[in-house]
Amino acid sequence: MSSSTQPKVSRDVIEQLVREQVYATLKQSVPRQAPNKLLVNISARHCHLTQAAVEALFGPGYQLQPMKDLYQNGQYAAKETVTLIGPRSRVISNLRILGPCRNLNQVELAYTDSIALGFDIPVKMSGDIAGTPGGMLMGPHGYFEMNEGIIRAQPHVHMHPDDASYYGVKHLDIMKLKVHGPLGMTFDKLVVRVDPTFKLEVHIDTDEGNACGLKPDTFCELTK
Repeated sequence: MSSSTQPKVSRDVIEQLVREQVYATLKQSVPRQAPNKLLVNISARHCHLTQAAVEALFGPGYQLQPMKDLYQNGQYAAKETVTLIGPRSRVISNLRILGPCRNLNQVELAYTDSIALGFDIPVKMSGDIAGTPGGMLMGPHGYFEMNEGIIRAQPHVHMHPDDASYYGVKHLDIMKLKVHGPLGMTFDKLVVRVDPTFKLEVHIDTDEGNACGLKPDTFCELTK
């Protein structure tokens, strides 16, 4: 008696076949497919630093060492981490630096992180740090004081112009992210960021990811 193994059909393929059958039954044309698959990732607490800050923390001339490439082109998690010192000397150690260096210093925390440190931080888009709290960073070579730049990142979606055209949105528009599953919920204020270098990717923080029970295979969808 012989047996054979059948290749596993992906969920995307099954959903497409079902859609085609439904539209054929209704005698309607199948809507055009998204140019890229949607990826929803949890962005854990991290920081972006200027070269001057890196040198203050790790020594003159020091260069960040890439540890792992991130999904967006040219972005990486560095091997280096720092300690963030908050009010009343509360600290978060092993705060990962993301590279390459930027033209401003910014720390992105989840709400529970800010509570642990004693910060009262606003929800802001990356780069919008005016009027935000500051803090002290500590590295192996010394300290670096941030006068501002500690934020809770606004949930957002990176899009290539082709993705923006498909969804009918433009840079800084607002969309909704529907997360399915046992703890399914909808994020109503997902900010669109469009750039030719971007890949389609949603970023939410650890608190938000835990609240909706996000897993690698959780089905998510974007709506206007």
